[in-house]
Amino acid sequence: MDLPKLLQNNWQLILFFAFCLIALIQIFYYLFFFIRLAFYRTPKKEVTQTHAVSVIVCARDEAKNITRNLPGILVQHYNSTHEVIVVNDNSYDESKYLLEELRKQFRQLNIIELTQEAKMIPGKKFPLSIGIKSAKYEIILLTDADCVPATEHWIKSMQDAYLPETEIVLGYGAYQKLPGILNKLIRWETFHTALQYMSYALAGTPYMGVGRNLSYKRSVFFRHKGFSAYNSIPGGDDDLFINMAATAKNTRINTDRESFTISQPAQNWKQWKAQKKRHYTTSKYYKTIHKFLLSLYAFSQTLYYPLLACSCIFYNWQISIGIYSFRYLLQFLIFYRTTKKLNEHDLLPWFWLLDIWMGIYYLIFSTALFKKPAQTWK
Repeated sequence: MDLPKLLQNNWQLILFFAFCLIALIQIFYYLFFFIRLAFYRTPKKEVTQTHAVSVIVCARDEAKNITRNLPGILVQHYNSTHEVIVVNDNSYDESKYLLEELRKQFRQLNIIELTQEAKMIPGKKFPLSIGIKSAKYEIILLTDADCVPATEHWIKSMQDAYLPETEIVLGYGAYQKLPGILNKLIRWETFHTALQYMSYALAGTPYMGVGRNLSYKRSVFFRHKGFSAYNSIPGGDDDLFINMAATAKNTRINTDRESFTISQPAQNWKQWKAQKKRHYTTSKYYKTIHKFLLSLYAFSQTLYYPLLACSCIFYNWQISIGIYSFRYLLQFLIFYRTTKKLNEHDLLPWFWLLDIWMGIYYLIFSTALFKKPAQTWK
């Protein structure tokens, strides 16, 4: 058999088969993973229990964000015992004095001042470890200094997700809605990431959480010896820890809108690109199964539209558009329910364009997987 000649004579058919395979992979992810979040309903609890909670925020030169966001954490409507720990990590701005003033008004605020850098432990892991070790209570609730709770019931909603067997709760950290295409791209990528990590958790294979809105038990942190497994990596205080500690039985998600946090998005393309590259440098350390599933999805997303165009032009546009239409309708159903669930429904009319963008996005940021992480967390 003359294989080169066979390929030359049937390249249009090969392109079409490649498109069918990529479309089938995409449809698998939507029907096996993403549909779980679309139709997820929070189980009703027979017994409601309020837990003592330690909220922890790490801050470095965050005076503006402390002024803007910390009061939203301090005025939470939560009648049970709780504390708010702010770890002020070697700040050079006026953060120390702002925190001291806030402590005069809010007795639940505890301040930890760090004045020395931790050698050989880059990033946020050292100040966060100090905060967790200093916490009084078993339930730890994490957020960032540039985040504010979406409601005054954030603490109540996040701790309410705990069942007796639950050790980790994955929340949603949204970005503020602003005009402009960059804001839509940032929010779509954030929504799309949540669609994945929440759906994977519902499928019994949790792989990450976001430090903007994440809760776990203090005992889990100590059982896994904190962040010692990857202290040399600047990032990973959220996703790598969850990748290591989360299981099908000990992890739950929280889609209650009262549990969301809201962050200020990047103001320009350069800032956002640097932020995303920093985040992607940790994904290479995920478990093998998670790297495979995430890579296969990104690979299929990147190839889907180029192969669709080639199949339409060089093979049979009617069949190709038929396959596209099935995937489109499936996407619309899932995105309609999930954008509504995560309060991102204003993005739905643009999802067909944003879906094309995701293929370009994966291509742009794929180089970050091979770069050495930056050694700072600010």
